Amino acid sequence: MASVFSSVFKDTKKQSDLEKLTRHIMELNKKQSVGQIVDAASVCLKDILDYRFLAFVIQNRNKVDVRTYPGTCSQVFEKLIMKDFVIEDRKKLVWLNHCFVQGGVVQESDVKDMISFEMKEDNLHARMYMLPRHSLSSRHTDMVNMIVQACIVALCRQIKMETLQNAAIIDPLTGCYNRREFACQLKRHIARAVRHKTRLSVFMFDLDHFKNINDTYGHIAGDKVLQTVASVVQQNMRTGDVLARYGGEEFIAVLPETGKEKAMELADRLRMQIAGQTIMHDSKIIRISASFGVAELDRCADMNKIIQDADAMMYRAKLNGRNTVMPGLIKLVRGFDRSAGTHAPAVIL
Repeated sequence: MASVFSSVFKDTKKQSDLEKLTRHIMELNKKQSVGQIVDAASVCLKDILDYRFLAFVIQNRNKVDVRTYPGTCSQVFEKLIMKDFVIEDRKKLVWLNHCFVQGGVVQESDVKDMISFEMKEDNLHARMYMLPRHSLSSRHTDMVNMIVQACIVALCRQIKMETLQNAAIIDPLTGCYNRREFACQLKRHIARAVRHKTRLSVFMFDLDHFKNINDTYGHIAGDKVLQTVASVVQQNMRTGDVLARYGGEEFIAVLPETGKEKAMELADRLRMQIAGQTIMHDSKIIRISASFGVAELDRCADMNKIIQDADAMMYRAKLNGRNTVMPGLIKLVRGFDRSAGTHAPAVIL
């Protein structure tokens, strides 16, 4: 009799899990963004398996997006991802919903129990990592594989849709927004700043002597410079900031909830990051620098005016010797003091 009840219980549990799986996969296929699809898969797996830790790692152009459940883990997991995706620079990892904590989920002793599922198609390179609470039965393994397959189908479809949408708004060389989309983004952010009475700033920068780089090293080298600069700037900006290629070697960014002082500090950090780059092309080293102009939204809340103000400040930065930020940064030069007969510092704004 006990064996009969056990068999009935197992059959009932199996049927219940299959019903859950079907319901979750149907929900997953209704989602309309990569994040929503991954979140839905995490809920499904939690409901069926009650994992300790789950992560989805998805290649996204020259970066790798990471979502973890729960949203905390140790840096042991970071090393595992870098190894699996052959990443040398940890800045290429974009942690979308997590923070590192000492003694967090995934310690060295957990790595051996970590299960990973590769998700690879023409437009998708991803992995799902899972740390189950208990060893998986063959039935649960089959169910996980079904969820993974459902994720692959949904993610491939969504990535294709987003690729088509991005073609109209993304600059194909740098991966930044194009000029038209930037205008739309800036208009929305200005409206939000006016509505919530928050500050907003814009910076514009231009690569110094870029024509000389093209003339000396060729346009392929020039493209490499543009890609490097765009990557450096994007990696050092906040998630909510917007960067666009404005034209040629000019870039522009909108910084929501940011005053001019903070915008100037960021611009100067980016200027130093750019100047510190060593770009190799045909065994030759290319050095670059950039001139920045910063402006803040005023009472008029005029989109054209804030762009013109940033452009004017960038022009002043060019006149002030390049590789600098305007306004407000003070540059000291030695001037001759006739009365004292000595050289004294003079200020150029």
